[in-house]
Amino acid sequence: MTATDLQPPRVEHPPAGRPRRKRRPWIGVLGLVVVAFLAYSLPPYLSLDPAQSRVPAPAGFGAHYWFLVGHVVFGSIAMLCAVVQIWPWVRRRFSVLHRYAGRGYVFGGVLPSGVMALTIGAASPFGPATRASDVLLAVVWIGTTWAGFRAARERRFADHRRWMVRSFALTMSIILNRLISPLAIILLEPQVPTTFGGSQVAFMQSVAAIAAWASWTLALIGAQLWLDRKPRRVTA
Repeated sequence: MTATDLQPPRVEHPPAGRPRRKRRPWIGVLGLVVVAFLAYSLPPYLSLDPAQSRVPAPAGFGAHYWFLVGHVVFGSIAMLCAVVQIWPWVRRRFSVLHRYAGRGYVFGGVLPSGVMALTIGAASPFGPATRASDVLLAVVWIGTTWAGFRAARERRFADHRRWMVRSFALTMSIILNRLISPLAIILLEPQVPTTFGGSQVAFMQSVAAIAAWASWTLALIGAQLWLDRKPRRVTA
C-alpha cells in the first residue's frame, strides 16, 4: 500500500463563480393573475360611467364613484409596481427601474389609493362590519408602506424588506377577497331563510364582511409567517 492509497478520497467541488440563483416560477404566475384581475376589474371604472360601477353608491355621497375610480386606478398602479418590485431579474439588472417602481408603488399607488379607501370605506354600502374592515385595512396598508419607505430612506434595508413584504400582502389581498366572496355565498346562501330571516341585505352584508376581514388578515398573517420562517439547512 502506498502513501497515495492512504489519502482521503478527493472531493470534486463545483467551480467558483456566481451562486446558483433560486428559480421563482410563482412570480410569473402572480403576474398573470394580476393582469387577469385588472383586465376584469378596471374597465367599468376607466369608462367613467357611474352606471357601470360594481359598488352601489351610498345615499348622500354623490362623489362616491369618483373616489372609487381613483382608488381602483391607483390601486392598480400599486399592484403592477409590486410585481415589478419583487421580480429578482429587475432588481439585479435594472436597479434604477427598481427604485422608480418603488416610488411609483408608494406615491402613485398605495398612498393615494389608501387615502381614497379611507373615504369610500367609511361610507361602504355593505354594512358597519365591512366599513370597519375597510378603514382599518386602509390604515394598516398606508402604515406598513410608509414604514417601509422610511426604512429605505434611512438605509435600513432589512427593515425595509420586511415592511414591504407586509405591504405587498395587503396590496394583493383584494384578489383573495374576490376568491373568498363566492365561497362565503355558497356556504351562507342555504341559511338565508333561517339565519338571515329571508333578508338578502343581511345575507350580502355578512358575505361582504367575511370576505373583507378574512382576506387582508389572512394575507397579513401569511406574510408574517413567511418572514418568520426558519432558513433551510444546507446538507452536505
